[in-house]
Amino acid sequence: MNSYVIFRRNAWCDEAALERAAGRSVQVCNEEMPERVRWLRTYVCEEDDGTLGSVCIFQAVDREALFEHARRSGIACDAVMPIVRTVTICEGLPR
Repeated sequence: MNSYVIFRRNAWCDEAALERAAGRSVQVCNEEMPERVRWLRTYVCEEDDGTLGSVCIFQAVDREALFEHARRSGIACDAVMPIVRTVTICEGLPR
């Protein structure tokens, strides 16, 4: 599997809606697509208009699997981008 970032802008009106979506996402990952998609973590952001958006880190067999996961889960999927490298604060930064 490859690693990807998913951007979900203005996806939820409140925490309750986010929690419902997360539950459905886990269900789709674990029950419907376990060999194709793996959810690693999510960073939830407050958008300028007060809604919630997120940046999610997933592993998947390909981008199309992530769009399918979003469709099955009923959640937004504004952009999917492959992760080509991880830089940590301890490595790779110029001094």
